[in-house]
Amino acid sequence: MKYGLTLKKEKNIIDSDPDDCGDVYTLTAIKTETRLFICHHEGDRSTESAISLFRDVERRRAIHSQIPVFTSDNWDPFEEGLINVYGYLETPPYSGTGRKPLPELIPYPNLKYAQVCKQKEKGKVVEVLQRVVFGDPEEVMKSLGVDPGGKINTAYIERLNLTIRNSLARFVRRGMNCSKDIRIHSHAIDFFQAWYNFVKPHQSLRIEINEGKKKWAQRTPAMAEGLTDHVWSLGQLLTFIVPIQ
Repeated sequence: MKYGLTLKKEKNIIDSDPDDCGDVYTLTAIKTETRLFICHHEGDRSTESAISLFRDVERRRAIHSQIPVFTSDNWDPFEEGLINVYGYLETPPYSGTGRKPLPELIPYPNLKYAQVCKQKEKGKVVEVLQRVVFGDPEEVMKSLGVDPGGKINTAYIERLNLTIRNSLARFVRRGMNCSKDIRIHSHAIDFFQAWYNFVKPHQSLRIEINEGKKKWAQRTPAMAEGLTDHVWSLGQLLTFIVPIQ
């Protein structure tokens, strides 16, 4: 999650300001195996924003593929958003006395979700806890490629959030480059997403080839995902014509 703003900070808003003026939070999703930047959502720190993000993830998932294993920090709306997208309503059995129970949201049996909780003191991390929220703990660890008792890693999404802040001036703290319009703010992240996936090689994705003087072949997340076979230039990205669906 990254923080930005349009026109001014939330605390400085007055009644005459536009509705989309104020603090804006960007929620992001990444596929850790290939570093593919899947999607993002601009909104507030609410369950509705988390639901919108996970609905976008689900919309991009192949029909016959399994529900992905989700990991995140311990922000509560992530848990609530997941169960709203990957859950169903079920009414508990009525005991015959008192009020009839209301329907409850139940997660799908194949939903797997784990959290990494970082406890801080004076701005420094002093303890890292992890818990499996949905799914069998052993199955979740196995799906993540982690041995029982091992550590769940959220470093890739944290690195993506850092790259966003370092690459887009509108996310720089205490700067004059804040967004003036939420729609343009979101489109700027769309462009960053395309550049990140197709143009920017990632050192962690390179493969060893040992062809003469060339030892490594650089790869982008789109190459690792099988969406393309080469590193795109910025010119190719800007002139690419999106096929009509």
